[in-house]
Amino acid sequence: MAEITSIEPQKKDAKRCNVYVDGRFYCGIKLEVAVKYHLKAGMQIEKSQLDEIQLETEKSQALDRALTHLSATMKTKKQIKDFLVKKGYTEAVCDFVLEKLEYYKFVDDYAYCRAYVHDATGKGKRALEAELIKRGADRKAIEEVLSQTEEDEKVALTVLEKYMRGKEVTKESLYKGFKYLLSKGYSYDTAKSALEDFGGVNEDY
Repeated sequence: MAEITSIEPQKKDAKRCNVYVDGRFYCGIKLEVAVKYHLKAGMQIEKSQLDEIQLETEKSQALDRALTHLSATMKTKKQIKDFLVKKGYTEAVCDFVLEKLEYYKFVDDYAYCRAYVHDATGKGKRALEAELIKRGADRKAIEEVLSQTEEDEKVALTVLEKYMRGKEVTKESLYKGFKYLLSKGYSYDTAKSALEDFGGVNEDY
């Protein structure tokens, strides 16, 4: 059994309040819900009961918020969950919303990865993988999409040409260009091939 240690009005929404359990923030709910269920500081309650209360009273609003958040750009499941958690929703509400979004194909990490890879320019597979992990995409989705993606040596060459623009072509500058391609996430073989196409065929890197 846990204890509600305080219930405080939210600064940005006067109709909602934050519920603190055992001294830590637990969830956000409407003030009218807190009144309806007689929630107050010092009350002993199971956390699962708070989960059920929020799920029953706020799942529709949480879904609407998530859909609005999705309206601007595609999001990964983790990005949506992080958004909902930040808004004060419990695990139960997050699971409900994500289940609905996945069912209606509003959230799809595989589709997100494919779109991200398609739109990304000038980045190698290692960089793409790092960016997708940072965005919380499902690891299996990342692996599958990148396994079907070939690094474009022509794009790598374009990146190298842009880097070398205005520089004197020397062994040192070519080596720095090679390292630059690696820093952009290109594999050793792709970077080496781009360097050879640029004119650094005889250099040993």
